Amino acid sequence: MSRASSRFASIAAILMLVLSSCLGEDGQDGGGSAGDGATAATGPIRIWYSNNPEEVAWGEAVVAAWNADHPDEEVTAEEIPAGESSEEVIGASITAGNTPCLIFNTAPAAVPQFQQAGGLVALDDFSDGASYIQERTGDRAEQYKFTDGKFYQMPWKTNPVMIFYNKEVFRTAGLDPENPPLSTYDEFLSTAETLVAEGGVEAAIWPSPDAQFFQPWFDFYPLFAAQSGGQQLVEDGEPQFNNEAGLAVANFWRSLYDQGLTPNEAYNGDSFADQQAAMAIVGPWAIAVYGDAVDWGAVPVPTQDGMDASEVHTFSDEKSSAMYTACENRGTAWEFLKFATSEESDGQLLELTGQMPMRADVVASFPDYFEANPEYEAFADQASRTVEVPIVPNSIEMWQTFRTAYSESVIFGTTPIEEAFNAAADEIRTLVSGS
Repeated sequence: MSRASSRFASIAAILMLVLSSCLGEDGQDGGGSAGDGATAATGPIRIWYSNNPEEVAWGEAVVAAWNADHPDEEVTAEEIPAGESSEEVIGASITAGNTPCLIFNTAPAAVPQFQQAGGLVALDDFSDGASYIQERTGDRAEQYKFTDGKFYQMPWKTNPVMIFYNKEVFRTAGLDPENPPLSTYDEFLSTAETLVAEGGVEAAIWPSPDAQFFQPWFDFYPLFAAQSGGQQLVEDGEPQFNNEAGLAVANFWRSLYDQGLTPNEAYNGDSFADQQAAMAIVGPWAIAVYGDAVDWGAVPVPTQDGMDASEVHTFSDEKSSAMYTACENRGTAWEFLKFATSEESDGQLLELTGQMPMRADVVASFPDYFEANPEYEAFADQASRTVEVPIVPNSIEMWQTFRTAYSESVIFGTTPIEEAFNAAADEIRTLVSGS
């Protein structure tokens, strides 16, 4: 199972359980509230952070620094409890009413369901809530608002996805490993043919063909973000994926499947690490994972006619932090959240994890880091042009509807693409309206 699959596999079922458990018979939010005075209340708080070693080290350092100066507002921190997924654990905690004040591991796709379940605090409740998010995150902040115009999440860190490629495979195939011809669809297809014919690999690129709702984030969606100039799957309640850009992306992927350059069977393992695929769509986390084992390069995802790298958008693969309604001392929670997303704390996050803080200009904010770690700079530049999943009602069902249509039409070719996409758009239009 891929990194993405293991992270998201159980979200859909868990979120449906959250909604059924937390919504009353009248359909109203069943989440708890600490009352109007909670935004000013101070005192001890609990937080959860991710359980990977790098983020644990970051969390421990940030908490220790806060506690040293705030003895009356002590933060108790722990790794998010074990479960099938973070979303399962968070959902169960919302249902039980015992979530910590802050969780630094909240998937944007889960935010609408957690909000509908009454589990999230609108950060706009704080006088500087919206302005802090907008100043730190820049223009991308608007993508993280729910349809009611409020922020129920703090955009925290991003892993913008790019095309990772194996330079040795390119050399074997007689292709330039330093300037790979991958920027246009025609170039990419021609290169893919050469890689499979001459590079000793089974596939040019091998995204998962599985049916889970999140799989489009690592095949269709990055290329759609690029081809459309930064559109989301749905904007203002209207599906965008069946427009000219979306159909161009779908037909490009269909060509790869048609020609056998991308298999429609699942690979048991990591096809890129095993050198069965010459390329993969990954974020900056891949540098540490593949760095010593693969002679790699990274380029932006392709567009139909080619585009300067400085103009290419991609999928964010972002994780947010969020405040949960079981929190009583929300005044402390808010101040700690700002402390944990300050420039100093963000610098520690970058240093320890290689993941990009959701700041307006990461490269300018941390020039010393990128001078010492130039391999991360392309991802940092790409981080300024990322597209998030739409923060809309029924977001999981929306993505599942799209994935089903994409699988039938693009991966397996059993339904004409435009027909499948238009039918999915009709369903999704109703879903995101909240109906």
